[in-house]
Amino acid sequence: MKNETMDVIEKRASLRAFSNDPITKEEEDAIIHAAMRAPSAGNQMMYSMIIIRDQKKKELLAEACDHQPFIAKAPLMIVFVADHQRWFDYFQSRGVKEFCKAKDRLFEAPQESELMLAIEDAMIAAQNSVIAAQSMNIGSCYIGDILENGEYIKELLQLPQYTMPIGMVVYGHYPDGFPHLIRERFDRKFIVFEDVYHSLNETEQDEMFHDLEQKFQLDNPYGAENYAQQFYARKTGASFSKEMARSVRFWLKQWDGRLL
Repeated sequence: MKNETMDVIEKRASLRAFSNDPITKEEEDAIIHAAMRAPSAGNQMMYSMIIIRDQKKKELLAEACDHQPFIAKAPLMIVFVADHQRWFDYFQSRGVKEFCKAKDRLFEAPQESELMLAIEDAMIAAQNSVIAAQSMNIGSCYIGDILENGEYIKELLQLPQYTMPIGMVVYGHYPDGFPHLIRERFDRKFIVFEDVYHSLNETEQDEMFHDLEQKFQLDNPYGAENYAQQFYARKTGASFSKEMARSVRFWLKQWDGRLL
């Protein structure tokens, strides 16, 4: 199936070097509008978008997100925040706690389920913005490292209790001569199942990871003996991943669903 939308999706690539062309107000407004037209659980729009204008703050975020200078050079930077604070404040201002008490209902603080829905809302909005940007030939890059250094990010962005920065996206025009190399994905047979989940056997694992394993080098700096060991040492088990896990636990503590 080929159409304009599918072409936009196919051409989108993570961009870490931007042209000098600014993103116009019209382009920015279109990106924001597309994000806000994204599907939302119960149309609650349980997310906020924080546009980072201040250059110093861009630099601080670039440093906090694993020391990646290109982030601070992005013409447009948006932090997507899972946000239940607005609804919680609304409930409190409209006497929901008193209503629950009068009707013998529980009034609980936001909990993990609300956070999961808010994360879904935020990331769907983020992806809408990315596709909209690509339709205008504006590249983008997701910065998952915003999950690290939770206490610092919370203070820097002045985030209230029932929020969590779940993703950051930087946007900019493609530089001249950008190759638009499309990275191969795993074959769909390893990802897409019907009716029930399928656990891959060793033969299927060999096939799925074959191309990646060809890139393994025995003289790697981790002392790894195969690609899986090397990848774990470089990513999953690395210090930044441990910090990310610690920070996520920090955020989760606030979503405890306690009785109020």
